Amino acid sequence: MKKFKLEGNQFLLLITILLFFIMYAIGLIVFRDNNFGRLQVFLNLFVSNAGLIVIAVSMTMVLITGGIDISVGSVVAMTCMLLAWMMEKQGIGAVPAVIIVLLVGIVFGLVQGFLIAYLKIQPFIVTLAGMFFARGMTAIISTEMISIKNELFLSWAQEKIYFPFGGYVNKKGVTINPYIYPSVVLALLVLVIVFIMLKYTKFGRSIYAVGGNEQSALLMGLNVRRTKLKVYIIDGFLAAFGGFLFCLNTCSGFVEQAKGFEMEAIAGAVIGGTLLTGGVGNVIGSLFGVLIKGTIETFITFQGTLSSWWTKITIAALLAFFIILQSLFAKAKEKRK
Repeated sequence: MKKFKLEGNQFLLLITILLFFIMYAIGLIVFRDNNFGRLQVFLNLFVSNAGLIVIAVSMTMVLITGGIDISVGSVVAMTCMLLAWMMEKQGIGAVPAVIIVLLVGIVFGLVQGFLIAYLKIQPFIVTLAGMFFARGMTAIISTEMISIKNELFLSWAQEKIYFPFGGYVNKKGVTINPYIYPSVVLALLVLVIVFIMLKYTKFGRSIYAVGGNEQSALLMGLNVRRTKLKVYIIDGFLAAFGGFLFCLNTCSGFVEQAKGFEMEAIAGAVIGGTLLTGGVGNVIGSLFGVLIKGTIETFITFQGTLSSWWTKITIAALLAFFIILQSLFAKAKEKRK
């Protein structure tokens, strides 16, 4: 009989999942008089973070290769601004505008991936330049906020998917059913697709192999450069797609939008058990990392008097905790060798 052994990365994932449920249970107890237990409160974690879930999934994939992408927040802002500008200033329809921004994301990822994979420039430097470029292009398009009034786009943004259970009766005697937006379904669909790709496909195994040890991956006959290029192309596409979902929430474009988004995505991935050194990561963990961040924000909203900056402080503490854990597991693994 094969003995079950919990690996360090599996243990980190387990801690993340347990931490989320413990935090949510605390919220149910502390804010029980404020209707924290309503299903809609839980669903709002997904509604308000649909774009971030996609970006965190994309970031997880990049981190597994041993790379990083700090341009994604600026790409999200550029995507929103492009969508708003095309629809409101140029009269382009919602569908063509979305297709164009997704193509822009692919090209953006292709350029960054080529510089990293084939010219061997450090990912941090390349994506730092990408961050400045995308944020600068956002300002070039327009320095003013552009609100989206396109009817089709607004219909996408306002469409609700209602649940037949978990509702409550308000003071007027009307039953209010909980709901999510299509953006949540799309975000979770991306998560499932990437999860399957990483776990069950040859390309997914190649990503882990490249991040674990590039020299070993080369000796195995893997095309390391092509694998990295593909990862950054997918990353660029998902950054633009995440920007589209983010824009469905804001229905506007402005220069300062999604500032710090890349750090939230990295934090979500690392809290979810992804190693910054590469080779280890799981998009399910990244999802729970994002949900933990959303739960902290919900706590602050329900508490009412705390500054929203406490979210950043708490995430920083959690990030430090998980990085220390990662370091301890790495040292323990080295000793076993």
